[in-house]
Amino acid sequence: MALKCGIVGLPNVGKSTLFNCLSNAKAQSANYPFCTIEPNIGTISVPDERLEKLEKLVNPERVMPTTMEIVDIAGLVKGASKGEGLGNQFLANIRETDAIIHVLRCFEDDNIIHVDGSVDPVRDKEVIDIELQLKDLESIDKKLSTMTRAVKSGDKDLIKEYEIAQKIKTTLESGESIRSMEFDEKEQAIVQGMQLITSKPVMYLCNVDESSVKDGNAHVDAVKNAVKDENAEVLIVGAAIEADIMELETYEERQMFQEELGLEEAGVNRLIRTAYSLLKLDTYFTAGVKEVRAWTIQTGMTAPQAAGVIHTDFEKGFIRAEVMKYDDFIEFGSEAAVKEAGKFRVEGKEYIVEDGDVMHFRFNV
Repeated sequence: MALKCGIVGLPNVGKSTLFNCLSNAKAQSANYPFCTIEPNIGTISVPDERLEKLEKLVNPERVMPTTMEIVDIAGLVKGASKGEGLGNQFLANIRETDAIIHVLRCFEDDNIIHVDGSVDPVRDKEVIDIELQLKDLESIDKKLSTMTRAVKSGDKDLIKEYEIAQKIKTTLESGESIRSMEFDEKEQAIVQGMQLITSKPVMYLCNVDESSVKDGNAHVDAVKNAVKDENAEVLIVGAAIEADIMELETYEERQMFQEELGLEEAGVNRLIRTAYSLLKLDTYFTAGVKEVRAWTIQTGMTAPQAAGVIHTDFEKGFIRAEVMKYDDFIEFGSEAAVKEAGKFRVEGKEYIVEDGDVMHFRFNV
């Protein structure tokens, strides 16, 4: 299940620079390729140090990281919901994403003209929010108009959906995004089915200059204050600096540059990890001589559900899962040694897979 994130933002905030940094993230490691599906869509392999350690231990024929799809969504300017800029072109792309990366300009530079004449990330955020809320309002109005007659049938599920849609309409009309609302598990499933943009989790990416890349600045503080009541993450990244790092020829040079800036790792790596946290995703591994591979799952998935990520037949015919913890496998050095230490486990259908589990599935179809 590849994660799909959409990058949104006003013109000249660093959106394309960030996309290009992600497209060159293979520079972080030769094992992590990037490919462009369309001019504004790319698939990047997710960096994971655990894969590299498993590779050294198992020495497989190939290593397969899990992937993340990045969509650079165009057309977001003031009035986009009414057809300004590229208008509705962005809508299909953004609806298909799992999460939104909202890039905000948090740097001053007289050489880069801001579309509204001055740098104010909170104002910029509100411009984009309003456009997305208006689009959702348009969608919910259409839905309500088609449901009005249907709810008269007395169908309890339809009535429940209609009531939720009414609440969403009220929230949107008050200038709030849907993600600020609280839903129980059943309601959340109904909302997901509506494919509304502002129901998606969002990460605010504060694009800063070199001097602010470690600790942020007043613009970043203003963004954090503005979104404190939202279910959102705030990440500080210097897109231009990331671009400079990508241009360095060797891994050692890149590491040295990052250390000089006080950064432990590349911003794009932090971005991907934050996206996983935001979407409540975990990674488990399969490890054999043919292949060491990472698999992405939703946190809380059972062993059969996790097996189904590999192939639906694995879930249908699930018998059991053989499980080692990543730390145990690395510590003891082999499956046999893990078994000898009493750390090897056989789990059934109720087992909840944990991040870092090394698994082998037994199934019958």
